[in-house]
Amino acid sequence: MSKVILGLIAGVVFGALDVGLMLPMSFPDKRAALLGAFTSRFTIGFVIGCVQLPGWPGWLVGLVFGLLISLPDAMITHKYVPILILGGIGGLVIGGVIHGWRAHI
Repeated sequence: MSKVILGLIAGVVFGALDVGLMLPMSFPDKRAALLGAFTSRFTIGFVIGCVQLPGWPGWLVGLVFGLLISLPDAMITHKYVPILILGGIGGLVIGGVIHGWRAHI
């Protein structure tokens, strides 16, 4: 299976998990909040599946892109810790699964 397809699948799964965690919470516009969270987490999986950084271990690629893509949401909501931790961990796992846990030169 191609890395892009794996990224799409990982993005859907990560987005669904994040939406599931957010369902019990209340928001002024819950639909927009859930859609925004899903889109952000889906993007993490998709981008990690598309990118290749030679010499970088997959987990580091995932961590970097997970944090970078999560940062705007964290800045807008002022919820830095939960958003960045979840984005970083999710990216780290997705990157390791898609690209491997060791550096490939």
